[in-house]
Amino acid sequence: MGGMAQTFNKVALVGKYDNQAIAGSVERLAGYLADHGHEVVLAKQTAQALNLSGYMHADLTDLAAMVDVVIVLGGDGTMLSIARALAPYPVPLIGVNQGRLGFLTDITVGNMEMELSRMLAGEYDVETRILLEATLEREDGTRHECSAFNDVVVSKAGTGRLIEFEVIIDNEFVYTQRSDGLVIATPTGSTAYALSAGGPILYPTLEAIALVPICPHTLSARPIVVSSDSQVDIIIHHADDARVHFDGQKYFDLQKGDKVRIARMPHNVTLLHPKHYSYYDTLRQKLHWGKQL
Repeated sequence: MGGMAQTFNKVALVGKYDNQAIAGSVERLAGYLADHGHEVVLAKQTAQALNLSGYMHADLTDLAAMVDVVIVLGGDGTMLSIARALAPYPVPLIGVNQGRLGFLTDITVGNMEMELSRMLAGEYDVETRILLEATLEREDGTRHECSAFNDVVVSKAGTGRLIEFEVIIDNEFVYTQRSDGLVIATPTGSTAYALSAGGPILYPTLEAIALVPICPHTLSARPIVVSSDSQVDIIIHHADDARVHFDGQKYFDLQKGDKVRIARMPHNVTLLHPKHYSYYDTLRQKLHWGKQL
């Protein structure tokens, strides 16, 4: 982490759209920033959903070109969706968590004014993180595309039956597997579903992709980490009921013969953290490392 620090005058605020509890925090922060000389722009959906007025509004993708930094209020799930939408735009993101400490939203509402005033004045660390893009290719020529900040997950849906699929990396056959599915995770997503499935924790700025089987029908199946330059193809051989999920927020149903092609997105996400931020400290707190049972 680190890099040349700059100060930020034009600031965008994006809040979780369906949470009225966020409204007070957004309004409080907007007032604080305006009182301290910052130009504040609210995402239009945030302003309308939370019934906030008195500030300039703009569509999410429009405001990315209007401001120096975007502050996201909500939780890690909110940050995932905003990061995907704004990845093509070179604007850094800061996460403020309405509840508990998050992996992506590491500033709490209680001390956000103090933390953000320092960061906007140039006291921050920088992280650059990768995203994934995936294409679902159907035998009839149909194509669907989607991106992911955490993970792309191919898994069974409601029937409970195992699915069978083939994994190809950089056009080389790797294995055929029968399992509940496969998690393809970025380092950011390595502490999400992939971790629950037994995958490794990857430091968030690594340029790598983890492939983690979900309850494989063989004890020899193990997670593997590959370069972020790799292209991963998953071909569905048998699936009575399967889906491909993107960050747990979007999905497409799968059928026999479908190919899911996953590669690194050409755009990165830039996250800003307070100077005292420590990823290892976050791991200790979130995973309860070192605590006596």
